[in-house]
Amino acid sequence: MTPSAFKRLTGVKKNTFTAMSSIVRKAENKRMSRGGKPPHLEIEDRLLMTLEYLREYRTYFHLGKSYGLSESACYRNCKWIEDTLIKNKAFALPGKKVLLKNNEPWDVILVDATESPIERPKKKGKAQESSKKEKQSAKALLFREKEKAHTKNTNCCG
Repeated sequence: MTPSAFKRLTGVKKNTFTAMSSIVRKAENKRMSRGGKPPHLEIEDRLLMTLEYLREYRTYFHLGKSYGLSESACYRNCKWIEDTLIKNKAFALPGKKVLLKNNEPWDVILVDATESPIERPKKKGKAQESSKKEKQSAKALLFREKEKAHTKNTNCCG
């Protein structure tokens, strides 16, 4: 694969991918020195899966189907690789103090993304009004019958 196609696919250059895989490999060797079940995928495949998740916003279900894993296994792999890379100083982002010390001017763009409901007239046809009246009259009849039955029972017993 050409370097431009690789960067287009993964979002990182081949050199960066190689550096990431060496960091993950060291952490994997340290983790597996204590023993445990070996992973189903190679380190490069798991790193590629994580980069696909981060770059393309693919779901764990889709990643699992592509790599032959379950959703939970995809989640565990992606989470472990993300955490491993974050712990390394080479891929850590600068803190806000570094950004505040920078004297370069800022370009700010504000985007209004608030939602406003659409105002639509409520539809009340004649059929809906008549069905409401029928329901109310049916309820009234039910309650009257219960009251009558209740008063009859009390009159004959008392």
